[in-house]
Amino acid sequence: MIRIIKILLIVSVASWALLGAVENVVDWGGTTGAVAATVSMSTFEGGAESWKATSSVAVVTTGALLILLGKLIAGLFCLAGAWRMWSARASDAVAFQNAKVLALAGCGTAVLLLFAGWIVIAETWFELWRSEMMRDLALQSAFRYGAMIGVIALIVGARDD
Repeated sequence: MIRIIKILLIVSVASWALLGAVENVVDWGGTTGAVAATVSMSTFEGGAESWKATSSVAVVTTGALLILLGKLIAGLFCLAGAWRMWSARASDAVAFQNAKVLALAGCGTAVLLLFAGWIVIAETWFELWRSEMMRDLALQSAFRYGAMIGVIALIVGARDD
């Protein structure tokens, strides 16, 4: 039963990533708008005057594409990992543990995307913590998602000999 739960947890991470990627494509304007608001530092007083602030289309587009790519990679790794885990669900503990590798890589990719993208780059470099509007909207969501995916990775990665 615990193996099935672990598989379902990975499927849930894959669903989060792939649905998020689809939404990023469907609402490309919203995706690039969130990145533009972050890198322009225009959502808090004095931010837009900072030497770090930019309105570069190349920076905004690159950021949006990296978000999309990160979600796609995380989602596809998790789907492939869930499939491997499903295929090994009746196997011995070593085979099932080995089947988790792609699933855990997917979780790691998602946490990296959320931490590096929103915490390191957006919050630290572009000082998004100063923005009343974006702090709750983006940073708290990124932390919540990253924390939950990290906990899922710990649960899934735990040996179940």
